[in-house]
Amino acid sequence: MTDITADLLAEARKLDQADPLAHHLAEFADAPGVVAYLDGNSLGRPLRDLPEKVAAFVRDDWGTRLIRSWDEQWMQLPMQLGDRIGSLTLGAAEGQTVVADSTSVLLYKLMRAAVAAQPGRTEIVMEAGNFPTDRFIVAGVADETGTTVRWVEPDPVTGLTPEQVASVVSERTALVVLSHVDYRSGALADMPRITRVAKDAGALMLWDLCHSAGVVPMKLDEWGVDMAVGCTYKYLNGGPGSPAFAYLAAAHHGWLTQPIHGWWSAADIFAMGPQYTPAPGIRQLLSGTPPVLSMLAMQGMLDLIEAGGVDAVRAKSITLTEFAIRAYDAVLAPLGVRMLSPREASRRGGHVTIGHDSFQEVTQQLWTDGIIPDFRFPDGIRLGLSPLSTSHEETLRGILAVRDALQS
Repeated sequence: MTDITADLLAEARKLDQADPLAHHLAEFADAPGVVAYLDGNSLGRPLRDLPEKVAAFVRDDWGTRLIRSWDEQWMQLPMQLGDRIGSLTLGAAEGQTVVADSTSVLLYKLMRAAVAAQPGRTEIVMEAGNFPTDRFIVAGVADETGTTVRWVEPDPVTGLTPEQVASVVSERTALVVLSHVDYRSGALADMPRITRVAKDAGALMLWDLCHSAGVVPMKLDEWGVDMAVGCTYKYLNGGPGSPAFAYLAAAHHGWLTQPIHGWWSAADIFAMGPQYTPAPGIRQLLSGTPPVLSMLAMQGMLDLIEAGGVDAVRAKSITLTEFAIRAYDAVLAPLGVRMLSPREASRRGGHVTIGHDSFQEVTQQLWTDGIIPDFRFPDGIRLGLSPLSTSHEETLRGILAVRDALQS
């Protein structure tokens, strides 16, 4: 062990000893053969007690109570879970957040509703490097509505600024759609300032929270956000394909009308009437029958966030990513690896991205060796450090493994 490695290991262990959330690490299931899991920003790890919870659900809620569970507990679950996500992670009062559908479907519903509600406005603003789903859906909505997409091109590392948004919004802008945390670099957008820029222009503001929900505290109500969508399988640990959530500010209930008029969003769900009348509250964003079983896993993670507090989760996220950057400086920068994330914690979300021409091959070797980061084309490795399930020492093991793979 070199002096640099020994110093980093001593620092990691010191940070872990001082970590007030360290006791939560034992609540996550072990993954046999995995030495370091650094992809929690893509798929969160399951909690250790989840198998028993699933078994109890099948045995009791579904297997014993059968259809009676709809009346006893399931009917209100999308709104109840939405309220918990809103309260614990979004800074949203009750009645404005709901769990339903996938991220893609909810993005479409809200984009389409926002454009339809402002027929005199003909443009949608989005950053050119946004996640493909967001870009594909906004292009489709533009085709359907005859609107034009104004693409903003931010710096790929530092991300979008309020000034860049201000340069493209106008009286023609119906909707601004942006990601709170850039899925590539981890750049953290200035949500309150950018939201104010959009609203000052008379546009509606829609945020994609997929890489920030559960790891970056927000105040959607206070900041005047109109709409938001986020997934639950990253930092909320809902499992692969778990349903997304949508936030719609109460001021827009009854004014914005989402386009997929399923029976679950009807004012009287069991009337089976000839015409559709939307529910007056947040239930109007539902469409079909909600995926109850897929809502199970995230409930345990929300319990952990509630116990620790999202501010404490953010504080540990900062210590993890700052330590990762110090380790990068010590052992990876000398090997020609590039830093592709902002260095300032206030401008960075929960992951750090590094770049090297050989990282596609390196990632394949790392996975074989039980080191699981995330490769992003063309040459980036994302270190997704989920605070409640990741230690500083595990982070260091992953970074040293990247060094060893490059040297070999």
